[in-house]
Amino acid sequence: MTHLITDPGRFAVQAKAGFVAANRRRVRAVAGGVVRASGLVRGRVAVVTGGGSGHYPAFMGFVGMGMAAGAACGNIFASPSAGQIVSVSREVNRGAGFLLTFGNYTGDMLQFGLAAERLRSEGHDVRIVAVSDDIASAPPSAMNQRRGIAGGLAVYKVAGAAAEAGLDLDAVERLARRTNARTRTLGVAFSGCTLPGAESPLFSVPAGRMAVGLGVHGEPGLEERPLPDAAGLAELLVAALLAESPDDIPPQEARVVVLLNGLGGFKYEELFSLFDAVASNLEARGVRIVDAECGELVTSLEMAGLSLSLFWLDDELEPFWQAPAYSAAFQRGHPTLGPTTAPEREADAPAPIPPASARDSPAGQGDQLIWARRVLEGLQKAQAALEASHQELGQLDAIAGDGDHGLGMVRGVGGAVAAAQRAVDDQGSVARVLLEAGEAWSEQGGGSSGALWGIGLAAAGNALAAADRLDPTALAGAVAAALGAIRNLGKAQAGDKTLVDALIPFSERLSSGIAQGESAARAWSEAASCAVHAAQATAELLPRLGRARSHGARSVGHSDPGAVSLAEVSVAVQI
Repeated sequence: MTHLITDPGRFAVQAKAGFVAANRRRVRAVAGGVVRASGLVRGRVAVVTGGGSGHYPAFMGFVGMGMAAGAACGNIFASPSAGQIVSVSREVNRGAGFLLTFGNYTGDMLQFGLAAERLRSEGHDVRIVAVSDDIASAPPSAMNQRRGIAGGLAVYKVAGAAAEAGLDLDAVERLARRTNARTRTLGVAFSGCTLPGAESPLFSVPAGRMAVGLGVHGEPGLEERPLPDAAGLAELLVAALLAESPDDIPPQEARVVVLLNGLGGFKYEELFSLFDAVASNLEARGVRIVDAECGELVTSLEMAGLSLSLFWLDDELEPFWQAPAYSAAFQRGHPTLGPTTAPEREADAPAPIPPASARDSPAGQGDQLIWARRVLEGLQKAQAALEASHQELGQLDAIAGDGDHGLGMVRGVGGAVAAAQRAVDDQGSVARVLLEAGEAWSEQGGGSSGALWGIGLAAAGNALAAADRLDPTALAGAVAAALGAIRNLGKAQAGDKTLVDALIPFSERLSSGIAQGESAARAWSEAASCAVHAAQATAELLPRLGRARSHGARSVGHSDPGAVSLAEVSVAVQI
């Protein structure tokens, strides 16, 4: 992907800094992302979007007047953390609530959901609209399970225009949902993309063929077909999208916005050639093209591919699509710009809530300090194990996903170790160490693994804080609490092919061994063996939850990376 010598760990941060420097009239940098440079009007709904880096113009490029108020920016193909989303949202708070809108991926759902809970605890009204336009990722009967790809532009544009017009949160949410329900997308790819610092692409496509139904996180297509000419590809894409016309709108009555999107390595002249074929195909079917965008809208690093989106307009939605907008990557009309000085937060905005570890965890004494040091040592062992295996974990993840699981785990555990070390140096209790480590894992790791490991460590810390004494029974209770929190957040059950498939037998064996009088060390060792066997057994499961579900057939015969990384950590820690 990169031509310059690049530090993969710094790539997303440097890209954000450069984007802001190049677009000072439009955006300014804040902790966790970017927000509009021009002042937001008091009493307006704040539309906040976001996602992983590697998709520009999404999501930073859609921040501006008549578009999003702010965007939270995660690492490459990894969702932003809940803390980043909250930070960006607070910066654009104008007292009328928030609409959080993003692609329908597991990590984004978890992290934006956690952010919404935190914002609601501060007294804000928060709504969530997950974009789900990709027709390849789930059938019409399960539209809420579809991924969000390039059609998200229509949702962000309509929602931003509605907020700019002063509509209340109920109306902004309703219009965003209506837009999402009237948008369909299908994509194809001719080659995969390569993560910064990686030596090979996430997938490859044989010469003379194309992958149909790819995702924008580097997921391979659902099937391969012979490579057609422009007219043949236009026929494939248009026919598939019109077959899912919302509300069964007949083609001769359809008014659409056409979004032809290049995924990073499929350039403009060839896009224009294809657009000519798409427009001719639509017009021959009696479909009226009201407006169009042809270019790079939502990319996947340097993937050679494209997607076609149709957004079916109606009399209510069309004015919001046509309304003025001014962002780095999308302009329409002639908007009146506000001041470019950084606006102050509302004087009556609630003060940020300090992290739970700072509020509730007392200083450690005696066994508390001993257990705190043991937790730190365990995290350090986990860090060493994950750093040694992150490439293998990434390769396992790339089979049906985006290949970033290993790097995400390394970032997460690195943040957790640093936070735990600070807490131990400050004579913190074991609960405080776990709480701060969990918060750091979520912040640094991002994505679904960051959210799940973060909430699991925090739940373990809360359980130990409530324990009458620190002993093996309390340890088993802390692991059980972590399992409960992870299952509650991720909604995964045994057999869904997630980390829960390894964590359930680990927790059960640990609890039963301690209850039967085994030492904590022996019970942990036996539990870790159970986790390893369970992780291996996920090779025969078909994913039933999360982003990899749409590529489940590819993952059969390969263990789930989340279950494998949990098993590796359990083996490495050994108490």
